[in-house]
Amino acid sequence: MTLTDALVLLAAGTAAGLMSTVMSLASLVSYPVLLALGLPPLVANVTNTVSLVLTAVGSAAGSRPELAGQQSRIRRFGAVTALGGAAGATALLLAPAQTFQLVVPFLIAAASVLLIIQPRIKRLSARPDGERSIALNVALFGAAVYVGYFGAGGGVLLLAVLGVMVEETLARINALKNVISGLANFVAAAGFAIFAPVRWSFVLPLAAGFLIGGWTGPKIVRRMPAAGLRIAVALAGMALAIRLGLDAYR
Repeated sequence: MTLTDALVLLAAGTAAGLMSTVMSLASLVSYPVLLALGLPPLVANVTNTVSLVLTAVGSAAGSRPELAGQQSRIRRFGAVTALGGAAGATALLLAPAQTFQLVVPFLIAAASVLLIIQPRIKRLSARPDGERSIALNVALFGAAVYVGYFGAGGGVLLLAVLGVMVEETLARINALKNVISGLANFVAAAGFAIFAPVRWSFVLPLAAGFLIGGWTGPKIVRRMPAAGLRIAVALAGMALAIRLGLDAYR
Protein backbone atom coordinates (compact mmCIF):
# COMPACT_ATOMS: atom_id res chain seq x y z
CA MET A 1 0.00 0.00 0.00
CA THR A 2 1.39 3.39 -1.00
CA LEU A 3 1.27 6.66 0.93
CA THR A 4 -1.32 7.90 -1.56
CA ASP A 5 -3.47 4.85 -0.87
CA ALA A 6 -3.21 5.52 2.87
CA LEU A 7 -4.28 9.15 2.46
CA VAL A 8 -7.17 8.12 0.21
CA LEU A 9 -8.30 5.60 2.83
CA LEU A 10 -8.02 8.17 5.63
CA ALA A 11 -10.13 10.65 3.65
CA ALA A 12 -12.62 7.95 2.66
CA GLY A 13 -12.88 6.76 6.26
CA THR A 14 -13.55 10.28 7.52
CA ALA A 15 -16.23 10.86 4.89
CA ALA A 16 -17.71 7.42 5.54
CA GLY A 17 -17.74 8.01 9.30
CA LEU A 18 -19.70 11.19 8.70
CA MET A 19 -22.06 9.33 6.39
CA SER A 20 -22.53 6.60 8.99
CA THR A 21 -23.51 8.91 11.83
CA VAL A 22 -25.46 11.40 9.70
CA MET A 23 -27.05 9.20 7.01
CA SER A 24 -26.39 5.61 8.17
CA LEU A 25 -24.52 4.88 4.95
CA ALA A 26 -20.79 4.62 5.66
CA SER A 27 -20.27 1.92 3.05
CA LEU A 28 -21.65 4.15 0.32
CA VAL A 29 -18.20 5.78 0.49
CA SER A 30 -15.77 3.25 1.92
CA TYR A 31 -16.78 0.03 0.17
CA PRO A 32 -16.45 1.42 -3.40
CA VAL A 33 -13.10 3.01 -2.48
CA LEU A 34 -11.77 -0.35 -1.28
CA LEU A 35 -12.93 -1.93 -4.54
CA ALA A 36 -11.29 0.88 -6.53
CA LEU A 37 -7.99 0.22 -4.72
CA GLY A 38 -8.05 -3.32 -6.05
CA LEU A 39 -9.53 -5.42 -3.25
CA PRO A 40 -11.84 -8.30 -4.25
CA PRO A 41 -15.47 -7.85 -3.02
CA LEU A 42 -15.22 -10.31 -0.11
CA VAL A 43 -11.91 -8.89 1.09
CA ALA A 44 -13.26 -5.34 0.75
CA ASN A 45 -16.37 -6.28 2.72
CA VAL A 46 -14.58 -7.84 5.70
CA THR A 47 -11.88 -5.13 5.73
CA ASN A 48 -14.60 -2.50 5.77
CA THR A 49 -16.45 -4.20 8.63
CA VAL A 50 -13.34 -4.49 10.79
CA SER A 51 -12.52 -0.81 10.19
CA LEU A 52 -16.08 0.29 10.95
CA VAL A 53 -15.73 -0.65 14.63
CA LEU A 54 -14.08 2.69 15.40
CA THR A 55 -17.04 4.61 13.94
CA ALA A 56 -19.13 3.50 16.91
CA VAL A 57 -16.37 4.56 19.32
CA GLY A 58 -16.22 8.05 17.81
CA SER A 59 -20.00 8.30 17.59
CA ALA A 60 -20.51 7.31 21.22
CA ALA A 61 -17.98 9.94 22.30
CA GLY A 62 -19.67 12.61 20.20
CA SER A 63 -23.28 11.64 21.04
CA ARG A 64 -23.27 11.76 24.83
CA PRO A 65 -26.16 14.28 25.02
CA GLU A 66 -28.33 12.13 22.72
CA LEU A 67 -27.41 8.89 24.52
CA ALA A 68 -28.23 10.23 27.99
CA GLY A 69 -30.93 8.10 29.60
CA GLN A 70 -30.73 5.37 26.94
CA GLN A 71 -28.40 2.98 28.76
CA SER A 72 -31.11 0.34 29.27
CA ARG A 73 -31.99 0.47 25.58
CA ILE A 74 -28.35 0.10 24.62
CA ARG A 75 -28.08 -3.03 26.81
CA ARG A 76 -31.31 -4.62 25.54
CA PHE A 77 -31.03 -3.72 21.88
CA GLY A 78 -27.26 -4.17 21.90
CA ALA A 79 -27.63 -7.80 22.99
CA VAL A 80 -30.03 -8.40 20.10
CA THR A 81 -27.82 -6.73 17.50
CA ALA A 82 -24.66 -8.43 18.78
CA LEU A 83 -26.30 -11.82 18.31
CA GLY A 84 -27.53 -10.75 14.88
CA GLY A 85 -24.09 -9.53 13.88
CA ALA A 86 -22.59 -12.86 14.93
CA ALA A 87 -25.19 -14.77 12.90
CA GLY A 88 -24.60 -12.61 9.82
CA ALA A 89 -20.82 -12.98 10.03
CA THR A 90 -21.18 -16.74 10.39
CA ALA A 91 -23.41 -16.87 7.31
CA LEU A 92 -20.88 -14.87 5.31
CA LEU A 93 -18.04 -17.17 6.30
CA LEU A 94 -19.98 -20.37 5.57
CA ALA A 95 -22.09 -19.54 2.50
CA PRO A 96 -21.59 -17.82 -0.88
CA ALA A 97 -22.20 -14.08 -0.75
CA GLN A 98 -23.63 -13.79 -4.27
CA THR A 99 -27.16 -14.99 -3.48
CA PHE A 100 -27.65 -12.53 -0.64
CA GLN A 101 -26.12 -9.68 -2.62
CA LEU A 102 -28.90 -10.12 -5.20
CA VAL A 103 -31.54 -9.14 -2.62
CA VAL A 104 -29.48 -6.42 -0.93
CA PRO A 105 -30.68 -3.60 -3.27
CA PHE A 106 -34.32 -4.47 -2.55
CA LEU A 107 -33.75 -4.52 1.22
CA ILE A 108 -32.10 -1.11 1.17
CA ALA A 109 -34.75 0.37 -1.13
CA ALA A 110 -37.53 -0.98 1.12
CA ALA A 111 -35.85 0.47 4.20
CA SER A 112 -35.53 3.85 2.49
CA VAL A 113 -39.24 3.86 1.61
CA LEU A 114 -40.03 2.86 5.20
CA LEU A 115 -38.12 5.89 6.48
CA ILE A 116 -40.17 8.20 4.25
CA ILE A 117 -43.54 6.83 5.41
CA GLN A 118 -42.39 6.25 8.99
CA PRO A 119 -44.35 9.14 10.56
CA ARG A 120 -47.59 7.61 9.22
CA ILE A 121 -46.93 4.00 10.14
CA LYS A 122 -45.60 5.06 13.54
CA ARG A 123 -49.14 6.11 14.54
CA LEU A 124 -50.32 2.59 13.73
CA SER A 125 -47.36 0.72 15.23
CA ALA A 126 -46.47 2.67 18.36
CA ARG A 127 -47.73 1.15 21.58
CA PRO A 128 -46.60 1.10 25.22
CA ASP A 129 -44.80 -2.25 24.85
CA GLY A 130 -43.31 -1.44 21.44
CA GLU A 131 -39.71 -1.63 22.63
CA ARG A 132 -40.30 -5.12 24.01
CA SER A 133 -42.42 -6.38 21.11
CA ILE A 134 -41.19 -9.81 20.01
CA ALA A 135 -41.93 -9.07 16.35
CA LEU A 136 -40.02 -5.79 16.38
CA ASN A 137 -37.07 -7.33 18.20
CA VAL A 138 -37.00 -10.09 15.58
CA ALA A 139 -36.91 -7.36 12.93
CA LEU A 140 -34.04 -5.69 14.80
CA PHE A 141 -32.20 -9.02 14.90
CA GLY A 142 -32.75 -9.47 11.16
CA ALA A 143 -31.35 -6.03 10.43
CA ALA A 144 -28.29 -6.87 12.56
CA VAL A 145 -27.81 -10.12 10.63
CA TYR A 146 -27.62 -8.01 7.51
CA VAL A 147 -25.07 -5.70 9.16
CA GLY A 148 -22.88 -8.68 10.03
CA TYR A 149 -23.26 -10.29 6.62
CA PHE A 150 -22.76 -7.42 4.19
CA GLY A 151 -23.18 -4.13 6.04
CA ALA A 152 -23.71 -1.62 3.22
CA GLY A 153 -26.98 0.11 4.06
CA GLY A 154 -27.41 -1.85 7.28
CA GLY A 155 -27.65 1.37 9.25
CA VAL A 156 -30.69 2.36 7.18
CA LEU A 157 -32.41 -0.90 8.12
CA LEU A 158 -31.58 -0.46 11.81
CA LEU A 159 -32.72 3.16 11.79
CA ALA A 160 -36.00 2.21 10.12
CA VAL A 161 -36.75 -0.54 12.67
CA LEU A 162 -35.74 1.58 15.66
CA GLY A 163 -37.91 4.43 14.41
CA VAL A 164 -40.95 2.17 14.75
CA MET A 165 -39.85 0.73 18.10
CA VAL A 166 -38.72 3.85 19.98
CA GLU A 167 -40.63 7.03 20.79
CA GLU A 168 -37.76 9.52 20.59
CA THR A 169 -36.44 12.28 18.36
CA LEU A 170 -34.65 11.14 15.23
CA ALA A 171 -31.33 12.49 16.56
CA ARG A 172 -31.61 10.31 19.69
CA ILE A 173 -32.68 7.27 17.67
CA ASN A 174 -29.78 7.85 15.31
CA ALA A 175 -27.32 7.97 18.22
CA LEU A 176 -28.77 4.74 19.60
CA LYS A 177 -28.50 3.15 16.16
CA ASN A 178 -24.83 4.12 15.88
CA VAL A 179 -23.96 2.39 19.15
CA ILE A 180 -25.90 -0.85 18.68
CA SER A 181 -24.80 -1.06 15.04
CA GLY A 182 -21.26 -0.77 16.36
CA LEU A 183 -21.86 -3.76 18.63
CA ALA A 184 -23.04 -5.83 15.66
CA ASN A 185 -19.98 -4.71 13.70
CA PHE A 186 -17.68 -5.50 16.61
CA VAL A 187 -18.88 -9.09 16.94
CA ALA A 188 -18.72 -9.62 13.17
CA ALA A 189 -15.26 -8.01 13.03
CA ALA A 190 -13.98 -10.33 15.75
CA GLY A 191 -14.97 -13.34 13.65
CA PHE A 192 -13.54 -11.84 10.47
CA ALA A 193 -10.26 -11.03 12.20
CA ILE A 194 -9.78 -14.73 12.92
CA PHE A 195 -11.33 -16.47 9.93
CA ALA A 196 -11.59 -14.00 7.01
CA PRO A 197 -9.01 -12.51 4.61
CA VAL A 198 -8.85 -9.04 6.16
CA ARG A 199 -6.38 -6.67 4.47
CA TRP A 200 -4.85 -5.31 7.66
CA SER A 201 -2.63 -2.72 5.99
CA PHE A 202 -5.83 -0.99 4.81
CA VAL A 203 -7.54 -1.17 8.19
CA LEU A 204 -5.40 1.34 10.11
CA PRO A 205 -5.87 4.44 7.89
CA LEU A 206 -9.51 3.58 7.14
CA ALA A 207 -10.33 2.99 10.81
CA ALA A 208 -8.61 6.26 11.80
CA GLY A 209 -10.85 8.08 9.33
CA PHE A 210 -13.92 6.28 10.69
CA LEU A 211 -12.99 7.42 14.20
CA ILE A 212 -12.67 11.06 13.11
CA GLY A 213 -15.88 11.00 11.07
CA GLY A 214 -17.80 9.13 13.75
CA TRP A 215 -16.86 11.71 16.37
CA THR A 216 -17.71 14.67 14.11
CA GLY A 217 -20.96 13.35 12.66
CA PRO A 218 -23.21 13.71 15.76
CA LYS A 219 -22.39 17.43 15.91
CA ILE A 220 -23.86 17.76 12.42
CA VAL A 221 -26.94 15.64 13.22
CA ARG A 222 -27.60 17.82 16.26
CA ARG A 223 -28.12 20.82 13.98
CA MET A 224 -30.18 19.14 11.26
CA PRO A 225 -34.01 19.25 11.28
CA ALA A 226 -35.57 15.80 11.73
CA ALA A 227 -37.58 15.97 8.50
CA GLY A 228 -34.53 16.96 6.47
CA LEU A 229 -32.43 14.21 8.02
CA ARG A 230 -35.11 11.60 7.31
CA ILE A 231 -35.36 12.61 3.64
CA ALA A 232 -31.56 12.77 3.27
CA VAL A 233 -31.17 9.26 4.68
CA ALA A 234 -33.92 7.89 2.44
CA LEU A 235 -32.52 9.49 -0.73
CA ALA A 236 -29.01 8.29 0.05
CA GLY A 237 -30.40 4.81 0.70
CA MET A 238 -32.14 4.76 -2.68
CA ALA A 239 -28.90 5.87 -4.34
CA LEU A 240 -27.03 2.99 -2.69
CA ALA A 241 -29.78 0.53 -3.67
CA ILE A 242 -29.53 1.59 -7.32
CA ARG A 243 -25.73 1.36 -7.25
CA LEU A 244 -25.71 -2.12 -5.72
CA GLY A 245 -28.54 -3.24 -8.00
CA LEU A 246 -26.56 -2.24 -11.08
CA ASP A 247 -23.52 -4.08 -9.75
CA ALA A 248 -25.49 -7.23 -8.89
CA TYR A 249 -27.57 -7.57 -12.07
CA ARG A 250 -25.35 -6.27 -14.84
